[in-house]
Amino acid sequence: MTRREVAALLAYAAKLDPRSAPADEAAAAETLQQWADLLADVPPTAPHPEGRGWDAAKAVRHHIATSQYPVKPADVSRPWHAFRRDILSRHVDPVPAVDPDDAPAYRRALAAQRRAVETGAAVATPRAALTTGQSRQERDRYAADRLAALGGYVPRTVAQELAAYRPRRAERERRATAGLPDPLDVACPCEWCRAPAGSPCLDHHRNPRTAHPTRLDLATAQRHAHPGAA
Repeated sequence: MTRREVAALLAYAAKLDPRSAPADEAAAAETLQQWADLLADVPPTAPHPEGRGWDAAKAVRHHIATSQYPVKPADVSRPWHAFRRDILSRHVDPVPAVDPDDAPAYRRALAAQRRAVETGAAVATPRAALTTGQSRQERDRYAADRLAALGGYVPRTVAQELAAYRPRRAERERRATAGLPDPLDVACPCEWCRAPAGSPCLDHHRNPRTAHPTRLDLATAQRHAHPGAA
């Protein structure tokens, strides 16, 4: 918050609880400085992907309504950091609109996106949002198309028995059935992996590993851009 925003918050607190009003001008200046320092990284408001956004004034009001002690800067900053942890736990970094082959620019764009979410300047992007607006029939059709694209249908009971012996295929079928993006549908953009579509990602020793996060991000973006594609 800026000093002006902090000053407005202090005035609101004093209006709700006159005990928090400074005794004189010098005390007011000292209080403003203290609060401004401690709340410099706390926004006055911030969005939440589920609609229940952050509001510093509400944090002040809640404290005054529920505590016998005068409000302190920490009574605002602690709830904000809890809110921030919650939105970051729900956030999935969308694929930046930059060339993934330009690794430094790609990393900078990802960092900028996450910083915007951390500071409340942007709404977190939950993975579930990718299917918002789709009907059940559309999701079922997508799942059926994806399973058909994987080929070689076997009864579900047999597939479950075979899952332990073909974990990669089982995971692809699981994601298709759930209507989730499949990272193996796209080539891996990770500069030192570059696994082609249909092949697993590789670690630094060139051994198969789970899909790199950037590959899943790319598959997610492709699915979001072409929701009806198999």
